Amino acid sequence: MIRGRFAPSPTGELHAGSLVAALASWLDARSLQGEWWVRMEDLDGPRCIDGAAAKILQQLSLCRLHSDGEVFYQSHRNDIYQQVLNQLIAKGLAYPCACTRKEIEEQQVSLGLSLERHKSAVYPGTCRNGLDGKPARAWRFNVTQWSTLRGSPDVHWIDRRLGPQVQNVQEEVGDFVLKRADGLWAYQMAVVVDDAAQNISHVVRGEDLTDNTARQYLLQEALGFEHPHYLHTPLVLGVNGEKLSKQNDAKALDLSSPRAVCLAMQSAAITLGLSTLKLHSCDSADLDEALSTWTQEWAQMHKRASP
Repeated sequence: MIRGRFAPSPTGELHAGSLVAALASWLDARSLQGEWWVRMEDLDGPRCIDGAAAKILQQLSLCRLHSDGEVFYQSHRNDIYQQVLNQLIAKGLAYPCACTRKEIEEQQVSLGLSLERHKSAVYPGTCRNGLDGKPARAWRFNVTQWSTLRGSPDVHWIDRRLGPQVQNVQEEVGDFVLKRADGLWAYQMAVVVDDAAQNISHVVRGEDLTDNTARQYLLQEALGFEHPHYLHTPLVLGVNGEKLSKQNDAKALDLSSPRAVCLAMQSAAITLGLSTLKLHSCDSADLDEALSTWTQEWAQMHKRASP
């Protein structure tokens, strides 16, 4: 079964960047005659906005992007994540951590490692052998232990757009967080468990998430899950040159009229390298025809995507 997914966070309405991800994942699933599911990544309750999930589903509907299955809400799955964490603990692949972010940064500096080289400080494994009487704050995946068991610290995979990739998670990230100090589940944990639960075979998402893939590969291996096929799309950038996002003052999509929907969809298609197909009437039939054309173009662009 071919199944893709789109997994927005309901911290606000869809913007131009998130529509690119939604359209790309939909086109990918359709080009492979597969299903396309929607998942709400609503674990971070304090950041989620009431009514945002319903609004996102409405926006997707206006763009003719409909989930083929029941919408998953991660906030309903805490017990499932805890069961998986317990499995990793039983295997000796997860351990409690007492370190604060400041302490981790100080430890990295003391080891002569550069903070500028990485997006965040590399965890040096301070609590790997015990907490030394300190209270636990978070839970981490034991990358060092799993790298030893699998016989290599390097993770290799093929990105369907970017080509061969390799990352040494032990050196680039360290033992990464599974459950945060505030009690919330980390992205890496939730996405791996939910992709497996939903039988996701093809993951299409923004290029900024490329370096997350190696961590997810390790977790999938440790839990006996299949690896999905990955494709990371070009990003929509803001005026400051950074990824367009809600944190970067991205404006909500204007989908107030059929013409506005057409313009938003055309812009997303152009970002993905698809044709500048002109939608004339901008009615449902016109947009359906455009989606059909873009699906064929996507299939030609990513022929090696077929399993």
